[in-house]
Amino acid sequence: MTRVQRVAILGAESSGKSTLAAALASHYQTVWVPEYLREFVETQNRVPYEGDQFPIARTQREREDAAAQLATRFLFCDTTPMMTAIYSGVYWGRVDAQLAALDSVHNYACTLVTSAEGPWIPDGLQRESEEVRQSVHAKVLSTLDERGIAFTLVSGSLPQRMLQADRVLNTPQRDLIRSA
Repeated sequence: MTRVQRVAILGAESSGKSTLAAALASHYQTVWVPEYLREFVETQNRVPYEGDQFPIARTQREREDAAAQLATRFLFCDTTPMMTAIYSGVYWGRVDAQLAALDSVHNYACTLVTSAEGPWIPDGLQRESEEVRQSVHAKVLSTLDERGIAFTLVSGSLPQRMLQADRVLNTPQRDLIRSA
């Protein structure tokens, strides 16, 4: 039996994570895990408070674990607890211990980062500004570098991003890709 490989798709707001995750899942005929934060904002009709951060990240990981049971070959994860921790740092200047512990487990076979090159599009309560998007994008890259996590920056149109991701996902050098 082949183990499912989890693929983290990280990036700042309005950078195309959800679009890429859905497209990759369709291409590989598997499932993807939507970003729980979007559902949280819609159902609560508000942005999260600091105390919501860990439960949001925990729910994201729980949904990921459940989806892994349905996935074939790859499971595409539209965000991870790392993004929740990064946003906690941006908005509150700190990351609580529970969230930090959850964030410290980055057990993804591959990490894709969506570039923040396209137009910033407001999305109700969830998105802040182009300035925040660029700041978060830089923080994602620096966090991955600091933690020694290999990643591929995908850019351009959706077809270009798909080709870049496909190359990484199908590389014969599996040292960048480990089973989750």
